[in-house]
Amino acid sequence: MIEISMAIVVHNGKILIAQRKKGKHQEFMWEFPGGKLEANETLQECVAREFMEEFEKPIQVGEFFMDKTYHYADKGDFHLNAFWATCENDVIPQLYEHEDVKWVLPEEMDNYTFCPADGPFIEAIKKQKL
Repeated sequence: MIEISMAIVVHNGKILIAQRKKGKHQEFMWEFPGGKLEANETLQECVAREFMEEFEKPIQVGEFFMDKTYHYADKGDFHLNAFWATCENDVIPQLYEHEDVKWVLPEEMDNYTFCPADGPFIEAIKKQKL
């Protein structure tokens, strides 16, 4: 099973979502930023490192939000771990791994096609007070 750590980054009541790059698995679908856990790092360290690598922007990783396991027929099992996170502003300096990013209200997430594994996270986020 592959361990994934992802950030639910909140700024001014909006959440950052990122669009997967052309040519990648699930190209052009939307997701929460994050990536695979590396040896000798915590889930929190993983999500902070991945965010910096993907956007050249530091985030403050907060409390654990939730986790789910998802099976992709073509990729296997993924255990996704989501953490609340914040950043000092809504400027995203670089897009290394994504086509686009958006800051959206939770109720606007239904307007985007997300990776299937993110569905339970979206439903849970919509029930939160940000």
